[in-house]
Amino acid sequence: MRDLAVVVPAYNESRLLPGTLAALAAQSDQDFTLVVVDNASTDDTAAVAAGFPGEVEVVTEPTPGAGTAADTGFRHAIRYGATKLLRTDADCLPAPDWVATGRSLLDRADLVCGRSIPRRDENPTWAQRRIYPAVVRLAARAGRWQHRSPSARAPFVLVHGHNLAITAELYERCGGTPREALEDGAEDVTLLNRARRHSERIVRAEELVVETSLRRLRGWGARRTFLWHWDRRYRPQAEAVHVR
Repeated sequence: MRDLAVVVPAYNESRLLPGTLAALAAQSDQDFTLVVVDNASTDDTAAVAAGFPGEVEVVTEPTPGAGTAADTGFRHAIRYGATKLLRTDADCLPAPDWVATGRSLLDRADLVCGRSIPRRDENPTWAQRRIYPAVVRLAARAGRWQHRSPSARAPFVLVHGHNLAITAELYERCGGTPREALEDGAEDVTLLNRARRHSERIVRAEELVVETSLRRLRGWGARRTFLWHWDRRYRPQAEAVHVR
């Protein structure tokens, strides 16, 4: 295991996972271990990961949940010696300098929350490129009030579970990502709030960029997607919850 690991939780992502793996194979910094966590998939996700050219460690997590799968991947990487951890998801395309940027940022921060933009190959509309991200940022500003806490050592920032970097030391010290059902909470926000109680070295980094799928927004519509992110005030049918 190298000192930096990239963790990719994946649930039934045999169609989009190859694009994520290809984007990681094209990174300017190749000195990392890639860990794909097959999260109880019923398709060929594990086989796609295992069969991809290059070194990929495939770990199985039978309990559904993005946070649970991410936690399994992070702790696997830590167990085998990783000290810097990056996470993206199996429907995302990290920028070519994503690993290099994350590594550099973790030299001066303990948790880095990156920027998410719509996947260009999904041909986003103007509103999806401009208005939706603006609404997300506005919600994050409101989150500063919702998540204010006298025990926090760092301010609340906009966080995406599919684009973050954290030191192994902080991950273990703060308790890591919650192992909970996807519909029960926002695992990325919980991780951020746990980390804020243990470190002031938490930053929002606009230069740490991934492109993410618009599947949820297009499938649910803007209102339902917003309500989902707002403390799960919208909950779809069980299978649709796991579109992520």
